[in-house]
Amino acid sequence: MRKLRTLDEFTEGYFRDRPDEIDDYLTEIFQDYAEDNDTGALLASLRVIARVRGISEMAERTGMTRQGLQKALSGDGNPRLGNVTSIMKAMGYCLVPQKLPSVRTPH
Repeated sequence: MRKLRTLDEFTEGYFRDRPDEIDDYLTEIFQDYAEDNDTGALLASLRVIARVRGISEMAERTGMTRQGLQKALSGDGNPRLGNVTSIMKAMGYCLVPQKLPSVRTPH
C-alpha cells in the first residue's frame, strides 16, 4: 500500500525547497488571520514553518521546550502573545501593527 503525504508534509517539503517564499507565506497567513480570526489555521501554518526551520532549534531559540513549542502550535494550542512573539522572533520576524483599510478609528 502506498503512503500518501499529508498536506502539511507537502507544504513542509515545498518550503524546504523554496525558503525564499517563506516571507510571502507568513505575510499571507497573518493577513488571512486578520480577516477570519482562524487561530487553528494560523497555528498550523506556523507549525509547518517551525518544522521547516527545525523544531529543536526553534525551541532552543524561544526558550521553550520542544514539547512546549509543539503544544503551543498544535491544533488545540492557545499560546500567549509572548510565546507567539518568541516564535516569530526565532523565525527571524517580528509582529508589527498594520492598519486595516476597513477599520475606522474614533476621532
